[in-house]
Amino acid sequence: MSHREQPPLGVSLSADIEFREGRPKPYRARVRWFVPGSAPRRRTSVSESFAEEDQAKAWIDQMRQAARRGVDPLAMTMTLADYGDSVMTLAMRGLEVKTLDPYLAGWRKRVVPTLGHLPVRVISHGAVDRTVHVWIADECSRSTVKNSLAALVRVMEQAVRDGIIDQNPARVTGWQYQYKRAEDELDDPRSLALPDWAALVQLADALVERSADAYRGWGDVVVFAACTAARIGEVSGVRAADIDREDWTWMVRRQTTPGPGGLVDKGTKGKRARRVPLIEEIRELVGRRLDVVGDDPMARLFTGPRGGRISTAVLRDATHWDEVVTGLGYEHLRRHDLRHTGLTWMADAGVPVHVLRRIAGHGSLNTTQRYLHPDLEAILVAGAALSLHLSERRSPGGPQLRAV
Repeated sequence: MSHREQPPLGVSLSADIEFREGRPKPYRARVRWFVPGSAPRRRTSVSESFAEEDQAKAWIDQMRQAARRGVDPLAMTMTLADYGDSVMTLAMRGLEVKTLDPYLAGWRKRVVPTLGHLPVRVISHGAVDRTVHVWIADECSRSTVKNSLAALVRVMEQAVRDGIIDQNPARVTGWQYQYKRAEDELDDPRSLALPDWAALVQLADALVERSADAYRGWGDVVVFAACTAARIGEVSGVRAADIDREDWTWMVRRQTTPGPGGLVDKGTKGKRARRVPLIEEIRELVGRRLDVVGDDPMARLFTGPRGGRISTAVLRDATHWDEVVTGLGYEHLRRHDLRHTGLTWMADAGVPVHVLRRIAGHGSLNTTQRYLHPDLEAILVAGAALSLHLSERRSPGGPQLRAV
């Protein structure tokens, strides 16, 4: 792929602002210019809509400044995915093949699905921080995150050189420290769980009260996630047809995750459907939700107040999550810790480890065993030690039992 050909310095732009009544963003700003060297003379344009006239005027000024620096006005409005396609060869110049391949894989598999739909000039340090956090939460390895971020850094550095942005927002620091929490979580997920049912209800009520519209659905999502030990994306993906009201179970089939252009539905993290029990405490909640959605089997059980899909970021922002949990004394509680809560409670209730593994959808039994109460875990370890001892005595090369 080759870099976009830039127009000559000083290309002249004409501009206008059109007011379109009745639209959320009624001010449409447009710039137009003649393509140099075209015969016959060809004119092209680019436009964008804004809520305020001052914003439209500022955008026109920005486009004119870019044109004076020789920046293609079209590049000023390109999405990251499109801009990356146009400059990839230039951005990756000088890399050896063994380095280039993982960079391009990171770009294709992680950068584009999470950030590719955004215009280059609106990508912020905060957006990159949140994106890296998503990759870590998805259990990407350190090298995978490093390669994906390196590809993004190179493309955004080219945007700096092209004059589209003033500084590179992908040059984030400290992301490696996020792995420390992930490692702590894997070592002792029980420490991240809420203590009891009363604490869960208190949290749900506080989140509802703090939300702008006091929407009860936010509390329902929190209670449902904890009592089913599910991820927020999986809760968002629940459809009416997934719920069995006869035996009160939920067939977990999909999750809602960030994708190009917004939130998208895809298969569960383990790529396998699993059945989860719906305990007595949440059956009234689930029944109420089913009654609301009616006869549509593919209707979402949980949505935002305007019917939109829910993500962990949406829940956080709508309920002022960080502020609420800090006020309740759970400073480090995240949305994913609702899943840790459910699995910890089930383990303490005596759910057999092989059943708990199926409910959680864990690929490894070792992951599930971390939720066991330390006393029970010690008992299991003792049993394993005895089995090892007996197997050694039975082995030909080991000590032999003698009759006395």
